[in-house]
Amino acid sequence: MPAEPIILAPYDAQWPRLFEEEKQRIIDAIGPWLEAVEHVGSTAIPAIAAKPIIDICVGLRRDEDGEKTIAPLEAIGYEYLGEYGIRGRYYFRKRTGTPLPGQAHGGVGRTHQLHMYQVGHDEWDAHLAFREYLRAHREAAQEYEALKRELAARHDDVEDYANGKCDFLRTVLTAAGYDIRRKQWSDEMRGAAN
Repeated sequence: MPAEPIILAPYDAQWPRLFEEEKQRIIDAIGPWLEAVEHVGSTAIPAIAAKPIIDICVGLRRDEDGEKTIAPLEAIGYEYLGEYGIRGRYYFRKRTGTPLPGQAHGGVGRTHQLHMYQVGHDEWDAHLAFREYLRAHREAAQEYEALKRELAARHDDVEDYANGKCDFLRTVLTAAGYDIRRKQWSDEMRGAAN
């Protein structure tokens, strides 16, 4: 199957609302096992372009509770894909048969991506540190948007696009005070920051 072009949508003020609506569905489905539900990725950064897919980080109280969440999340439309390359993650996507431009990858349309970890997992911390830094530093957010636009213009393959962001992600996490040497931050985290 040929790769879909990487399409970035201008920032949409509806993205936070779409997150809040989905957050409530998630809480209703798996609330007893949750510690937190956070909007992450580029759609969580005001005023920058992004693939129009809502990234959600779900924080579990205990890692072993993750298995209990699979069936309830599937019941509200999520597809479970295992760790999907990151140890300790439960990864889900919410599929759509009518994807907007930028929502398809590998022939699959998706509106939401759900990354679930025990609160305190290195990837959980990295997602939140990256988001908070870009929210607080407008110039870094604009630099990130420019990099994403340049990579999207150069690559049709989403893995190449994601790999092109790794150095920037490391730079931001270091600037945010996140110790990537101590925390064992993995390159795979880059996929979450669409």
